[in-house]
Parts: sequence; structure tokens; C-alpha cells
Amino acid sequence: MIVQLLIALAAGAASALMFASIVSGALVSVLLFYLAPLPLMVAALGWSPLHAAIGGIAAGTTLGFLFGMPYLAIFVLTIGLPSWWLGHLAMLGRPAEISAATPPAMEWYPPGRLLLWIATFASITTIAALLTLGTDAETITAALRRGLLRMMGIRGATPDAPTGGESTGMVDALLTIAPAAAAIAAIMTLTLNLWLAGRITLTSGRLKRAWPDLTAAALPPMTLVALCVAMGLSFAGGLVAIVAQIVSACLLMAYAMTGLATLHALTRGRKNRALWLSSVYAVVTVFGWPVLALIVLGLADAMFDFRRRVSPPTPTPTA
Repeated sequence: MIVQLLIALAAGAASALMFASIVSGALVSVLLFYLAPLPLMVAALGWSPLHAAIGGIAAGTTLGFLFGMPYLAIFVLTIGLPSWWLGHLAMLGRPAEISAATPPAMEWYPPGRLLLWIATFASITTIAALLTLGTDAETITAALRRGLLRMMGIRGATPDAPTGGESTGMVDALLTIAPAAAAIAAIMTLTLNLWLAGRITLTSGRLKRAWPDLTAAALPPMTLVALCVAMGLSFAGGLVAIVAQIVSACLLMAYAMTGLATLHALTRGRKNRALWLSSVYAVVTVFGWPVLALIVLGLADAMFDFRRRVSPPTPTPTA
């Protein structure tokens, strides 16, 4: 019991240190900050979600005592809660009877639904972060503009009247994409941390479930409806539009990931598959905008089910 408690506390301490390192201002602290959920997710997958919960509570409480209650709230909302809940869902399974002649296999929580939960957490954390700047669109925009002006080092400028025509256009462009960019960073960070935690626990032999077939990841059908509604509300104006843009960005990135899964499935067994996939990863990483093609592929697969039509399903290994 004591050993289990120490494991949970160690995971929480590591996560808290990585989260708090951002106050140092060092470049490496940015990487550590984005990887802060990793220790708690490893604890959740390798031991139990309870370990992640205990570690998250201990880490959040410590940060609250050292830096104040806002740090506790931010850590719990952006790190502790997602790590615990995603770890819980990833380890959620039930026996699935195939036939009377075969032993029951385990049916695990679908990767596509996990991806939808990641998009949900990314949306919530981004919206919550913006609401700390204000409760209406004008206040949030003004606060973002002040921050961008400071980052760009523009002197003699105010949020309402920045100096320089080029600077004004650049600030306006950044203001337009800032909420969506923050949401994209959030969903990518949570996805990467969960994948890394899974690989770490699998390599160490602590993973108590079969590795999922990620090429079969598919979002629930109603996600398309939610995306259409969110994109429609993006033109409503005001705070509603900002929230809708954040939700739209998260759902579009979720479809980009299912598009990548579709690409993996469709190229299975093809010649030069590794070359094609590595080229896609490199182009998307370097340029960014080709992710639009993955979004289109993910949306097309959601509507026409390319993976079932073109590529035969691969049976998922059971534990």
C-alpha cells in the first residue's frame, strides 16, 4: 500500500515540477510544460487511474500552496482531470463473447471515442483559459491584443491603436487565429501525451490491455453534426463565435487524426508504404497547412467509410 502511494505521489511530483518549470522562462521549460500530463498518464495506464487521481490531487494542492489557488485550478483542469479521465477510459474494458466455442475476448474503449474526449478536454481548457481574460468578446480580444503587442515588442502602441500598418495587419491576423491555434495545441498535446504514456507502459510491460488498432479509430457519427453546428455558430459573432471556433478547431483536428488513421489503413500492404507515410508526416510537420488534406480525408472516410470499402479490417489483438 505504501509503495503504491509513493508511486502516485512520485508521478504527481514529476508532473507538478514539469508544470511549474514554465515560470523559469527557459526554452526547455516549454517542452516540460507540454509534457506535464505524461507522468500522471503513465501512472494511470501502468498502475491504475486511482494512482493518477492521487498524484494529481497532491500535485495540485502543492502548487496551490506554493503559487496560489489559480495555479491549483489551472493544473487540475488542464493536467490532472484529463490525465485521470483519459487513463480511466483507456483502461475501460469488458468481456466480449465471440462464440460459444471460443473464450471471451476483451472489448476495450474505442480509440475514436477517446479522441473525441481529448477534443472535448482541449475545447474546455482553451475556453476556460480565454475566460480568465474576460467574459465578453471585446475584453478577451483586447487582452489578447495587449499580449501580442508585448510579444512582438511594439512600443508606443495601445491595444486600440498599434503603430505601423504592417504590425496592425499582423496583429489582427494573429488575433483571428489565436483561439483556434491554442485549441489545436491543446488537442495535439493531450493526444501526444496519451500515446507516449501508452508506448512507455507497453515497453515496460506494465500495460494491462492490448495495444489498440489505431488505424481503425473513427469518431462517432454525431460528431459530424456537432462540427456543422459549431462551424455555423462561428459566424454568429461575439463570445459565441469564439467558443464555436475553438470547438470547430478541435473537431477538425480530430478528423485530421482519423484521416491519418485512414491513410495508414489504406496504405497497408502497399509498396513503399513507409516512404509515403514518413513523407506525409514530414510535410505536415514542416509546413502545417497540408493537414487540411488529412481533414478532408477524415471527413470523407466518416461519410463514405473508405477503410471498410477499400481495406479489409485487421483483427484487434486481445489481451
